[in-house]
Amino acid sequence: MIRRREPAFGTFVGEFDTPGMGHILAAAGCDFAFLDMEHSGLTLASVKGAVRHYEAAGVALIVRPPSKAYDHIARVLDTGAEGVCLPCVGSAEEARAIVASAKYPPAGERGIGLQLAHDNYVRGEVAAKLAAANRRSCVVLQIESAEGAENADAIAAVPGVDALWIGHYDLSASLGIAGQFAHPDFLAAVRRAIDACKRHRRGLGMVVGSPEQGLDMIGAGFNLIAYSGDVWLLRDALSAGIDAMRDGARVRLGAETGRGKA
Repeated sequence: MIRRREPAFGTFVGEFDTPGMGHILAAAGCDFAFLDMEHSGLTLASVKGAVRHYEAAGVALIVRPPSKAYDHIARVLDTGAEGVCLPCVGSAEEARAIVASAKYPPAGERGIGLQLAHDNYVRGEVAAKLAAANRRSCVVLQIESAEGAENADAIAAVPGVDALWIGHYDLSASLGIAGQFAHPDFLAAVRRAIDACKRHRRGLGMVVGSPEQGLDMIGAGFNLIAYSGDVWLLRDALSAGIDAMRDGARVRLGAETGRGKA
């Protein structure tokens, strides 16, 4: 999905850890979910369960570990996650270290544990298993700092990197223009990532707040569009319904209390 560079649509999940989430997202038409461990209470055990639930629903899963540390990367992949998204990558050196943590020899240095969750507990020839796992595991790197934006081309050029992902809040803050997503400096930083992904044929993703923004991103060269997130979608839909009922109740009750008055 990431490597095709055709538009794929999903959402950000960082709050709700229930068996039904994968099927709910599948029913909504999601191609993938971005499961966040960096800013949530999700544990490795909950991710291991989520991997199977999303897998059963046919929804691809990109997991963001809490850091770029080797054990976080390798253990998330060992749960069976097929994609990892690493936060705040600033250089090609960091990118190479991440790829080494995610890939088995000879492509990397990931420790080998077989017939476990990531290979569905089945037997098989070792070299073939390692090669299959290296083909299957996708590495997504977040561009969310001024350094990362400046080095986007070198990062995208690293073999084993499948996609970049714009962390828009952190990127804008790193540039000294927090939350100013229309600022020329922010747009220039994003443009560097877009150009890098086009040049090196990498995927490119971002969380968007509206369908219109998502379409704009697709037009600009993005192919991984995460529409909002579990918390914000629930809050906004619930708020819209409650506000409408509250406003309507005021009108109705006001009309009723005004009956019979001159």
